Amino acid sequence: KQCVVFNCSDGLDYKAMGKFFKGLCTAGAWACFDEFNRIDIEVLSVIAQQMLNIQNAIMGNKEVFEFEGSMVRLDPTTSTFITMNPGYAGRTELPDNLK
Repeated sequence: KQCVVFNCSDGLDYKAMGKFFKGLCTAGAWACFDEFNRIDIEVLSVIAQQMLNIQNAIMGNKEVFEFEGSMVRLDPTTSTFITMNPGYAGRTELPDNLK
């Protein structure tokens, strides 16, 4: 199983994360997003919707699903993990739809 560790920053946007998620879903890879709460709150909110879309496709046993305007092949063994360092300067609290 492939596992990618990615160090998040406040410069990350939802389009980059969408591309990342498409690759993970297609490959069935795992990812750990380190210091996830460094991402801007507005971007975190969109990422939460992207993750929900993937979760729904997995729970619905989809082989292909619509994601960010394109059809993506889904390997249901894909998984996403995060690490956070709450309370540090420059860190964002997670929006409710990510808790």
